Amino acid sequence: MASMISKALGLGVAMVAASIPGVRAADAPVKVGVLHSLSGTMAASETPLRDVLFFAFDEINSSGGVLGRRIEPVVLDGGSNVGLFAEKAKRLLERDKVAAVFGCWTSASRKAVVPIVEEHNGLLFYSVQYEGEEESRNVCYAGETLNQQVIPAIDYLLGKGCRRFYLLGSDYVYPHTTNLVVTEYLLGKGIAPEQIGGGIRRDETGGIRSAGRYTPLGHADYQRIVGEIKRFAAQGQACVINTLNGDTNSAFFKEYAAAGLTATNCPVMSFSIAENELRLLPARVLAGQFGCWAYFQSLGGANARFLENYGNWRRTSSRADITQGPWVVESPMVLSYDSVYLWKACVEKAGSFAVDRVREAWQSGITFAGPGGRVTTQRNMHLTKTVFIGETRPDGQFSILAQYPNIAGDPWLRPKAVASAQTDEK
Repeated sequence: MASMISKALGLGVAMVAASIPGVRAADAPVKVGVLHSLSGTMAASETPLRDVLFFAFDEINSSGGVLGRRIEPVVLDGGSNVGLFAEKAKRLLERDKVAAVFGCWTSASRKAVVPIVEEHNGLLFYSVQYEGEEESRNVCYAGETLNQQVIPAIDYLLGKGCRRFYLLGSDYVYPHTTNLVVTEYLLGKGIAPEQIGGGIRRDETGGIRSAGRYTPLGHADYQRIVGEIKRFAAQGQACVINTLNGDTNSAFFKEYAAAGLTATNCPVMSFSIAENELRLLPARVLAGQFGCWAYFQSLGGANARFLENYGNWRRTSSRADITQGPWVVESPMVLSYDSVYLWKACVEKAGSFAVDRVREAWQSGITFAGPGGRVTTQRNMHLTKTVFIGETRPDGQFSILAQYPNIAGDPWLRPKAVASAQTDEK
């Protein structure tokens, strides 16, 4: 009887220890949250991120876990609904007691989750490009900032002779802020206001309040907007800066092609389309178009081994989603993969899963050699990384045209006071 009581007490201690972040119980897994849209308009973009997170977890678990504990993902569907993201983030932190959350795609969903992780002192790993003008001690920003994506892309287009820029995006935070930065940057480069398509709206002081043309997520009718782009492009040296998100890109590019627009007479530089979205679009429409990311599947080097391992995992794992056609890998997926290994490295340096200690490790500068190259954590919770300009090929991949190494993530390209005021209006 005494032996039974002793065993019961030991099990109780282990269960309590497993429920406390930062406390190691030898046989208890460590829970992490996976919060992505697995349904709705953003599912095509976000489901692959869930899969590559599973792949990273399985790799780490097969080599002994983190501090000797297996990773146990708790997966919730944000449903392409901002309110659901906030609700489910709260559940992950309050009920499931996860050590970290990996998730969100749109800036709107991230902004809904940030107050939740700040209130509970959680840690969100966000791996998608974003507009900056935000810096939280509870968010690890792994995705491209505007100075790591938009600025190199605009410089590239200017170098190719583009002088007229039509700004088109989905109607939420990231496209609005991105196009403000693009407009201010172009004006500073000597591009006249009338050479910026989609409209510039000013406030009562003459400052730029917003710029560009916007449509709701899931929008399907682009006939009028494409007609406007065609007239804009007729004057020559024109391009489109595309910040449309999700499956609405399919409707836009089909109308774009039907109007006779091509990569020759009006190229499109997209900031939210990568390889997974390309497979949903006609290859002939997109050939010759541009993108700027921290990773393309066509990269060589260590990427080849990663692709082989990920491909093998997809063929053999029951957790891989094989319903969406041929698999491809894109930047947000690789930065999600990098994020898991950076979290592991931070935990191991800290010797703890406790958020405060993991954050200190991140801010100390942790480096990981990922499929897209070396990434290094920064004190401002962002990443230093290499970014690439790619041109779409008929096979749905990108040819690498240029690369910009070791760019530190800077979320503040505009004065903080101005940025905060305009962000609050969105």
